[in-house]
Amino acid sequence: MEFLTGILGAGSGVLSYAVPFVFVLTIVVFFHELGHFLVGRWCGIHADVFSIGMGREVFGWTDKRGTRWKLSLLPIGGYVKFRGDENAASASAKKPSADPTNPEGTYHGATVGRRAATAVAGPMANFLLSTVVFALIFMFVGQTIILPSVDGVQPGSAAERAGFVVGDIVLDIDGNAIGSFADMQRIVSISPEQELTVTVRRGEETQVLLATPDEVVREDGFGGTQKLGVLGISRSPQPKEIKVERYDPITALWMGAGETWFVLERTVDYLIGMVAGREDPSQLRGPLGIADITGQVAQVSFASLVSLIALLSVSIGLLNLMPVPMLDGGHLLFYAIEAIKGSPLGEQAQEIGFRIGLALVMMLAIFATWNDLQHLQVVSFFSELLS
Repeated sequence: MEFLTGILGAGSGVLSYAVPFVFVLTIVVFFHELGHFLVGRWCGIHADVFSIGMGREVFGWTDKRGTRWKLSLLPIGGYVKFRGDENAASASAKKPSADPTNPEGTYHGATVGRRAATAVAGPMANFLLSTVVFALIFMFVGQTIILPSVDGVQPGSAAERAGFVVGDIVLDIDGNAIGSFADMQRIVSISPEQELTVTVRRGEETQVLLATPDEVVREDGFGGTQKLGVLGISRSPQPKEIKVERYDPITALWMGAGETWFVLERTVDYLIGMVAGREDPSQLRGPLGIADITGQVAQVSFASLVSLIALLSVSIGLLNLMPVPMLDGGHLLFYAIEAIKGSPLGEQAQEIGFRIGLALVMMLAIFATWNDLQHLQVVSFFSELLS
């Protein structure tokens, strides 16, 4: 009955979730579309409309180049409509101009290379945004550093089987240097039932241990579960052993890029694992789930909310790179075919592709929304009500 309680307690509670969600999504969508816009302009393609949100215009203005900038009624998504597009998805199959300089400034009159650059710019802008956000966190919030030493080994654990002893200091895991206990935890957590080569310092010597983290299923704090790797090592640092380190801009940018790559790699691994049946598909979230997570994170701290911007930006960028018509990756697929065969696909082939893409996107949206309803206990509420 928690769902009913939530409805009865709506009002300010709804705003505490809706406002952070709109804030986060607007920033992520704005930078995605800004990537398309800026690279399109650089490629000589004119943008008729730059919209944040969908549906009817609420507020807007037209700049001196003739682009209409507007905020729309529904604060979910956004788009750039280039000259010559039939819709916001740039789905026009009009015949391209024979002039490579594209004097009319239409999207489909530009060369295939310029169209591809414009399409890929959106996801790349998302990855750049994530890198910058992570870098700002490393610069101003800092990173908590705890020496990766072993204070305890649980009996019967993977660590005991691997030969860890109290006092070991972890130096390296599978070629990755370990600078803090958090570094070790992160690698171990994403490697359940995978053998890891761990280099430790034991006294004055170094030892190489082979450890296979046990797999455990734990709640993720947002109504779902996740599979994690666990060694069974504990750490009880003294206050003097904990320090917060902030980094210079160059180092922070490098670390931000590394963090973006890590999130991207883990997301790809999850999607592949989900298709292969190794990962739990219930972890996939839609707008309702993201709004729920955003609201909870916003109550923790503003820094946590900013971190969520980076994580969501990576996800949006990766999603749009999937080779599905309607998404940027689908456009890139069409452009690759056009570059190989020397001419664009026919209108009928493109229309079929976009219909398939729409069906796939809708199926994914329905599945993710179903997961959201399950996590928010809406399904169980109505099942109880009807039983």
